[in-house]
Amino acid sequence: MKKLFLVIGFIVISISGFTQNTYTINNESLELKTEVDGNLDLLWNIFDGKYRYFIRTKDGNIQELVNTKSEETNRYQEEYKTVLNNLTQDYGLNADKVNLTLFSLKEYLNTYNATSDLNYNYEGRAKIQSRLGAFGGLTNHPFAQNPSNQSGPFFGLEFEIFEENNLSRHALFFHLRHALEHDDFEYSSTQLAIGYRFRVINKETFNFYGNLKIVTYGHAEGTVYYPDVTNPGALISEDISSTGVQVPFILGIGADIKITKNSFITLAYHDIYAVFIDNSDNFPIDFAIGYKINL
Repeated sequence: MKKLFLVIGFIVISISGFTQNTYTINNESLELKTEVDGNLDLLWNIFDGKYRYFIRTKDGNIQELVNTKSEETNRYQEEYKTVLNNLTQDYGLNADKVNLTLFSLKEYLNTYNATSDLNYNYEGRAKIQSRLGAFGGLTNHPFAQNPSNQSGPFFGLEFEIFEENNLSRHALFFHLRHALEHDDFEYSSTQLAIGYRFRVINKETFNFYGNLKIVTYGHAEGTVYYPDVTNPGALISEDISSTGVQVPFILGIGADIKITKNSFITLAYHDIYAVFIDNSDNFPIDFAIGYKINL
């Protein structure tokens, strides 16, 4: 019996959460949902397959937000922006970039309510920040067979996206690099990787992070030498080439040091260890220095 009462109570609460109120606006009776409740309320519903939005002020006045098309110019007149600007201009807000959609109107009115009422709390949408960087360094190809442990130069680009929040530690990055062939080690490679970054230390002027390359698409070319069994002391060369997608889970670390408002010097130790592909017997060398800017 207790379970039955709990279920009934849950249903009643759920139904009450979707309760609509009836309003009379310009002699039209409309059932509207309340999306934002503050100094300015956002009311809305769908009628005949079309969304309709309304603003209610503290004194109970309700205005519809419309965007009609002019018959003369065949352009939308965006009347709703004028209504929003008239209601919010005292707090320095501007509705010129607001769209007539539930999400955009909700964000704008939440911003206004939080500005005009210090006791109004809401969680705004996460804004995405991005950085673009270029780098170069030295590698001994930690995941290739390199018997003489030769090192050669590499260079690349990186694009990083993360939440625009000083406390956010998580990021997604896209990494493109090309390693050049060395005179004593005829091997070159190009790799595109998608990875995850976690900032262990995340300060305004400095952050230290761990990298995880999750998926890679690479192309490698080289020449391998092996003994000629028919001619002792002689070597036979063979050109090799490979292309493919892997899920190697390559580990690395790095640090960004802020030098201007929107730029950073970056230091990285890229390919330290791979979980799901073979690692070379040589100690991994894959160090880089680069430069990043906020976009």
